[in-house]
Parts: sequence; structure tokens; C-alpha cells
Amino acid sequence: MPASKITGVGMYVPEQVVTNDDLSKMMDTTNEWIIERTGIKERRFFKEGVDCVSKMAANACQIALDRAGKKAEDVDFIVFATLSSDYNFPGSGVLLQRKLPFRNIGALDLRAQCSGFIYALSVADQFIKSGMYKTILVVGSEVQSNVFEMSDRGRNLAVIFGDGAGAVLLEATDEPNKGILTTKLHSDGRFAEELYLQHPGSRKKVRFSPDMIENGDLLPYMNGKLVFMNALKYFPEVVREALDECKLKESDINLFIPHQANARITAAVQKEMNLPDDKIVSNIDRYGNTTAASIPIALCEAWQDGRIKEGDLVAMAAFGSGFMWASALIRW
Repeated sequence: MPASKITGVGMYVPEQVVTNDDLSKMMDTTNEWIIERTGIKERRFFKEGVDCVSKMAANACQIALDRAGKKAEDVDFIVFATLSSDYNFPGSGVLLQRKLPFRNIGALDLRAQCSGFIYALSVADQFIKSGMYKTILVVGSEVQSNVFEMSDRGRNLAVIFGDGAGAVLLEATDEPNKGILTTKLHSDGRFAEELYLQHPGSRKKVRFSPDMIENGDLLPYMNGKLVFMNALKYFPEVVREALDECKLKESDINLFIPHQANARITAAVQKEMNLPDDKIVSNIDRYGNTTAASIPIALCEAWQDGRIKEGDLVAMAAFGSGFMWASALIRW
């Protein structure tokens, strides 16, 4: 059975940098308040007419392809993770497919929110292991700056999220003990409404109304305390589950790339897993939470900085809306 190996990584973030001081001019907040609660100093916001979810994904994918020495024509399949697709339908996967000179390959959109990239990686891994495909682009891309209200009412979430895209090229390999060793996927739908965007949805006869705008029903909701507590539990738990399956220990990890949700969560998980600073990737201070794009962006930056070497054990983990959580172990 072939394994799945990452052969190329790429990322793209919009040019527009939005600092905490910029946000303080729109809502009752301060740079110090945001940093203390999230660790975020700045984030990127898309520019209408220049960036969109599929275009940012195409930019990240082209970089990943170039670094792998491949062309778009070599790709067999696309797995696209996002909660902020360009349109309600069709998904952004087909929009990505038409932006590069791909063949008429399949494009699968996947909605697993903050865990989206690891879920997408797992799906692609199964396609390769089954022998159905040999070369797959896995991408996470998000535009979230336009779903939050830049006001006192929307402040608690508006300061957290940013826009961007990251991608990896996954290829079949026969190299022993290389590539994706395992992925672990979980969910608990009892908490779906603790981090969600209710409208516009299909539950009501009228999907969109002026009252929804007035009441703030078109804004996302998060029970921050509950999300924080569950993230602290499931981040280390799902990594240890993967390590146990592979008969590895936390000390075997060369680099841990968590979903960039909150710097306080990352610090607590790092302490729980007894990992030194040089084994943790954190870039939330510069990009905020980019949801499905956060792990591939962090992975790409770590690779660019020379922090990932041949044979390294790379662990990834994510937790978010659903609740959904996941991990992946990769032998580079």
C-alpha cells in the first residue's frame, strides 16, 4: 500500500495588514486587550476585487506545485477545505479547478471549519492509499473579515479572525516510514451551537430578513469559555491518540503545528505536552485565526524557515466548530 508524502507547500495572504490599533478605531478595544486575550497583534484582510477564497487558494497551490517540481496538469484530484466559499454553491473547489490549467479532475469541498485542513489531509491520504489517485492538492483557504461586524457588538470575534490560504501537494510514495503515518478525526455535535453561524441557513422558510440584520442573527456566535476548555482537553488528547497508534512518545515530536486559535491555548497545550519552544509553531500574532488555512500557512512558514528537516516527525492538531477535532502525524 502506498503512503502519502507532502512534496510541496505554499501559502498566500492578502497584502492588507490590519493591526489592533486599526481595530481600536472601529470598536471599543485596545492593542493590549487583544494581545492579552488572544496573542494577536495583526491580521490580513482581503481586498474586494483582488482576493477571494478560490484565487488565494490558486496562488498558494501554484507555489506548492512549483516547489514540488510539478505542473497543474500532473494533479489527479483537489480536496478544498473552507467555511467561507466564494458562493453558497457551487463550492470553491471547482472555482480553483478553473483558475489553473488542471485537467477535468474532481474537486471535493470539505466543511470541517478549524479542523478542515487535517480532515482534508486525511481524505486525500485515503484516496492515495487506496490507489485511486497519486497526486492530490490539499488546500485550506478563508475570507472571514467580511462576516464579522467591525463594531462593539461584534468585537469579541472580529478581533480574532483573518484571511489567507495554504496548500500542500500530496503524492504517493513507496519510501518506508515516510509521509502521513496516521490521522485521527473526531466530533461531538452536542456542542454545535456553541460555535456557529446560524443564518442564513435552510432551517427557516425565510433565509434572510432585515430583522436578522437588526438583531445580529447574521453574526457568528462563540461560547468562548467552553471552546477554550474543550480545546485544552482535546488538543493533547488527539495527538497522544495518534502517537500511541504509532508507538511513539511526545518527546519523539520534532515539530508541533497546532491550529492557530489562541496563543493562550497553544501555550497551555505546549505546557501539558512538555514541549520546548523550538518544537512549537505559532504565528497567530501576525495572521490571527485563519481557520482551515491556519495549519497549512504555519506549516509553510516553518518549512520556509528551515524548521522541518528530512526524517522529522511533524505533529498537527486542530479543534473548533462542530465541535470537531483532529490530528495528523507526518514523517517528513
